Amino acid sequence: MPKRTRATKLTDVRAEKAWLKKTKPSGYVLETRDKQKTYLIVCEGQTEEQYFKAFPVVTASVKPVPLGCTKTNLVECTKHICSNEAYDEVWCVFDMDFNPDIRGQFNDFNEAISAAHLAGFKCAYSNDAFELWFALHYNFYDQQHDRFFYYEKLSQFWQMNYEKSGKELAFSRTIYARLNNDVAADQTMALKWAEKLWDEQQHKSFHEQNPITLVYRLVNELNKHLRK
Repeated sequence: MPKRTRATKLTDVRAEKAWLKKTKPSGYVLETRDKQKTYLIVCEGQTEEQYFKAFPVVTASVKPVPLGCTKTNLVECTKHICSNEAYDEVWCVFDMDFNPDIRGQFNDFNEAISAAHLAGFKCAYSNDAFELWFALHYNFYDQQHDRFFYYEKLSQFWQMNYEKSGKELAFSRTIYARLNNDVAADQTMALKWAEKLWDEQQHKSFHEQNPITLVYRLVNELNKHLRK
């Protein structure tokens, strides 16, 4: 027997009852999310790798890769990685770490930066050492120093022997949190001071920009994607 239907009342029509209004067919609402931005960060060693790896990034995908090679070799290795995988931004992170016993360091440094830019990579280089970025969380330095100067400063700030233990994996894993939790450290000032160094020296050849660290640019980028 056919299903009985209820007669529509004239009063319901006049009252424009909701169930009498024509509606579009219901359908599933597909959830759409913006694709996460992807970052490849190719660096010289585990200190840089562990520092960037510790950023609490939630709205991007960050892949730090320590290669154990420096300057122009690092850029060439980065090209090889990018030939197999695609990333929205690629960063090469290396420093001068000047050694008077090694010839051609300035040319290698300059050529690596130029090669990175030519390949479309961004370059967070430091002169003389990556540790300048850490030290800028505490003080402003605008005089040329080698890496051992910054090792000594960090040893004082952190009450340890940075030259002896600072490069160890276990310690490297703590650096981001150490800087973030130390009331004496200020990333906001480090960002301002690093940018000030760039403003004052950007007209010079790459190897003559000392002290300088463009790590602040990469940190600014990662900070856009942090856990709120």
